[in-house]
Amino acid sequence: MQTASADIETAANLLKLLGDKTRLGIMKVVSEQECCVCEFVELFQMTQPAVSQHLRKLKDAGLVRETRRGQWIFYSLNSDHPQFGFVRSIIERIPNQTYKLDELAAQAKRICCD
Repeated sequence: MQTASADIETAANLLKLLGDKTRLGIMKVVSEQECCVCEFVELFQMTQPAVSQHLRKLKDAGLVRETRRGQWIFYSLNSDHPQFGFVRSIIERIPNQTYKLDELAAQAKRICCD
């Protein structure tokens, strides 16, 4: 029985984490391609510290991974997470967000940190 309650607790914690609109949006975006903080700032029209707080929560939970390139950090979906299938089943139901990245590219704001 403890395994079932642990699974429910894990699911509840993940759902709570993904219950935030910004974090859910970030997860959808990184499921499509990796992004830098500066891109999330533009996508979500938030300050860099606010975006970084959301990313920290996702990283602490192991849902996203980061790759450092020089002074910049790029974020991507962590497909090695033990609950990846569960998380993927949620984010697959979210509308595609690549158009937002395309809009950034058209405004010459895509990967502005190079």
